[in-house]
Amino acid sequence: MTKSIMIQGAGSNVGKSMIVAGLCRAFARKGLRVRPFKPQNMSNNAAVTADGGEIGRAQALQALACGVAPMIDMNPVLLKPESEVGAQVILQGKRFATVKARDYAKLKPDLLARTVESYRRLKSEADLVVIEGAGSPAEVNLRAGDIANMGFAEAVNAPVILVGDIDRGGVIAQLVGTHCVLPPEDRDRIKGFMVNKFRGDVTLFDGGRVEVAKRTGWADLGVLPWFEDAWKLPAEDIMDIKSSSGSGLKIAVPRLSRIANFDDLDPLSQEPGVSVEIIEAGQPLPGDADLVLIPGSKSTIGDLAHFRQQGWDVDLVAHVRRGGHVLGICGGYQMLGMRIADPDGIEGPPQNVEGLGLLDVETVMTPKKHVVEVSGQTLDDGTAFRGYEIHIGETRGPDCSRAWLDIEGRPNGAATLDGQVSGCYVHGLFSSDAFRAKFLHQLGGRSSVTDYGASVEAVLERLADHLEMHADIDALLDIAS
Repeated sequence: MTKSIMIQGAGSNVGKSMIVAGLCRAFARKGLRVRPFKPQNMSNNAAVTADGGEIGRAQALQALACGVAPMIDMNPVLLKPESEVGAQVILQGKRFATVKARDYAKLKPDLLARTVESYRRLKSEADLVVIEGAGSPAEVNLRAGDIANMGFAEAVNAPVILVGDIDRGGVIAQLVGTHCVLPPEDRDRIKGFMVNKFRGDVTLFDGGRVEVAKRTGWADLGVLPWFEDAWKLPAEDIMDIKSSSGSGLKIAVPRLSRIANFDDLDPLSQEPGVSVEIIEAGQPLPGDADLVLIPGSKSTIGDLAHFRQQGWDVDLVAHVRRGGHVLGICGGYQMLGMRIADPDGIEGPPQNVEGLGLLDVETVMTPKKHVVEVSGQTLDDGTAFRGYEIHIGETRGPDCSRAWLDIEGRPNGAATLDGQVSGCYVHGLFSSDAFRAKFLHQLGGRSSVTDYGASVEAVLERLADHLEMHADIDALLDIAS
């Protein structure tokens, strides 16, 4: 009989995704068929499955930890914020609707049924399903119709482990406070707790562990010290994007307000000879950057306006004048063109806007969404790559005659005559070792990471070791039901 256990957080960003990935690898090493599951996720960092669906990037990493391919059933509801009050709803891998937060509650009964449907399909091929919650169950004002935390746990009768984050302070209040505000039936569903992100001597918190256990009656499953290599795993939350300090090449990345698929940066951040500098709103693009990389966006036209509001358009022209290089990926590629047309109002009111004018191309937003894994080679020397496309819009123009990628005979991308400015629709290029080495060499640098995939696998192994050392893995498996 398939077992399941649900990891919920006493707040957002407490490390649930990382813990689930570590548990998936630890239990898989015990010979169990393990599958990750997150009923509802909110992230613009999506992964593409082999069947052309979208799921959260964290669930793709967790699937890797299990040793299986990502599946749409691992994350049946993915919310991709498009504005301050609205989000695109991806249901079982496909674009379903764009709704305002106020109207989303009306969809929840149907969405719960679909999440349970996906969960049951997933558990039919597993010995253990490790479920990840979203946000916190302490948000009792959202309990009615909940599909992300206790509502889902109730629907599938899953026991819950609650995780607190000691790094942000007040972890006893996080855990005990959650116990206090939950209704009795939800409170009883929680069987144990863990404390994450402890820095220093964990024995200093022994009294705190006793206090939490005494006040809640939950089993103490361990205190996890700070995991130093967490930054080497693909991040899901935009708040986790950090600059990395290397020596040599400097790559400046403006933090767009709706930045998407920022896992493009992860392989570059691991290169010792590369400094990836995240440029926050209000800061100028650095004058000494070798490359300005404009990443993907969930709202290209809105982020183009944001880009101009920071004065980055002026900085970018100056960067090019100094001989600096520019690469735009997906939404960043669209921004670099002469114009963006949205005749159907896909990203807001129907409109035409001027682009940054550094590539002689134009983009027309279209309802059809391209979601596909791809592989191909560079057109100049046949360097192989793998990646994925996930975008709306078609881009055409004179600079497309200098496409620099070939995907099974289909040209992709555009470049200026001197090659100083380029763009493409392919995400994940830098995960391909040969392509990353070639790209950095063309900028005057070199790659020192010869197998990025193996480095991620090694971090997952260390993460599983970390959990086995500091958490009661056997007790967790006993609690699973």
